[in-house]
Amino acid sequence: QVQLVESGGGSAQAGGSLRLSCAASGRDFSIYAMAWFRQAPGKEREFVAAFGWDLQTFYLEILKGRFTISRDFSENMLYLQMNSLKPEDTTLYYCAARAGSVLTTTQYAYWGQGTQVTVSS
Repeated sequence: QVQLVESGGGSAQAGGSLRLSCAASGRDFSIYAMAWFRQAPGKEREFVAAFGWDLQTFYLEILKGRFTISRDFSENMLYLQMNSLKPEDTTLYYCAARAGSVLTTTQYAYWGQGTQVTVSS
């Protein structure tokens, strides 16, 4: 049984920081790409960042410098450090995983339930 469980969401003031975590279980994710997406009501799901099995990282360009993705392969954990938060970052954040290479589209086989991030001005 594959599970991706996000945590670390919550409320923050503009300019503050949050660190999201994703705990993966149910199989060996060593050769999987893992990624973060976000989706606000009425909008398309948006790629945020990804960490490939080959250690290559990818970011939505407008988030570079504020968000940092990291991964602990031994613990099957994925993280997203979010700094200098803005109200526009408010939305649900999802963890995703797929066998093989990173994609910036939503073609991932496994998804977490999402964790809410709310940033006040």
